[in-house]
Amino acid sequence: MSETNESSASLLTPYQMGPFNLAHRVVLAPLTRQRSYNNIPQPHAILYYTQRTTHGGFLITEATGVSDSAQGHADAPGIWRKEQVEAWKPIVKAVHDKGGIFFCQIWHAGRYSHVDYQPNGQSPVSSTSKPLAGKIPLPNRKDVADFSPPRPLKTEEIPNIVADFRNAARNAIDAGFDGVEIHGFLLNQFMKDSVNDRTDRYGGTLENRCRFALEIVEAVVDEIGAEHVGIRLSLFFDPHDSNPEALGVYMVEALNKYNILYANFVEPRMVALERTIASEKSLIPMRKAFKGTFLVAGGYDRDDGNKAVSSGKTDLVVYGRLFLANPDLPKRFELNAPLNKYDRETFYTSDPVVGYTDYPFLQS
Repeated sequence: MSETNESSASLLTPYQMGPFNLAHRVVLAPLTRQRSYNNIPQPHAILYYTQRTTHGGFLITEATGVSDSAQGHADAPGIWRKEQVEAWKPIVKAVHDKGGIFFCQIWHAGRYSHVDYQPNGQSPVSSTSKPLAGKIPLPNRKDVADFSPPRPLKTEEIPNIVADFRNAARNAIDAGFDGVEIHGFLLNQFMKDSVNDRTDRYGGTLENRCRFALEIVEAVVDEIGAEHVGIRLSLFFDPHDSNPEALGVYMVEALNKYNILYANFVEPRMVALERTIASEKSLIPMRKAFKGTFLVAGGYDRDDGNKAVSSGKTDLVVYGRLFLANPDLPKRFELNAPLNKYDRETFYTSDPVVGYTDYPFLQS
């Protein structure tokens, strides 16, 4: 649908996403929750995800590492080991038993990391040696430190990272997932010209900077099929690019060649605490150019989401904090019911219940 076309569609109307029949257009965002101890998904995730599952609803997992060197958060899940695949299976089955469609977001932190997260205390890898400014919480959850200076990947090492994404995608399908969403700060560190200072075939021109991400897409599509592949793109945020619109249009036109299922875009507007700050930048050029299902995320409420769908701006709307705090969010939107307030203090606690599965449902 063209972005300029008005329609009668709303958040609660069905949508055909490739082979998947969605009952509504309210999508669970990939939300880092940091409750997968030793990078292994835990049984308490069964309740968390099924609480947010509706028949015909679409859910995306939290960022899930593709390797032991992909880590940048404490207690984040992975999907590179057999033990992790087995741990995901009952979670996926529980979502499917309730009729949900479930994708695994496969992810690499790149320079958003610290040596304490890396095997043998090695340096994080990136497109560059430029360190990331700021502090990172350490695995012990008590201390913070500067981000560790990254080591730029050698040209001949890049196929190994591509292979990690391919392997993670195969493992996700083996765990029962319906597909994967490709994401990771490492992809951004290659695509964005404020960070990528390479002089090989992965740096310099727009085509070269996008090569790494597209090689991953090609490998994953080859492994599990295009109808099982989505991608998440954050064009307008740190690290910045000098021309994010051109970057976005180039990427979606390249993605069209692979016929992937969907692209999930983070809105250029900024959501700061309780305020959504408008931006003159727009996803409209990407929307018009992309041939697959279009998803948007970024501080939407019920009314904003309905307007985005009915105007043709997007096909589906991705909800994070609201869905975190309201496990029955589609039902609340249907009834225009009051929403629970989310508690930022418990977003990333280690507790398997508090701030995780204890948000109340609407009373019958």
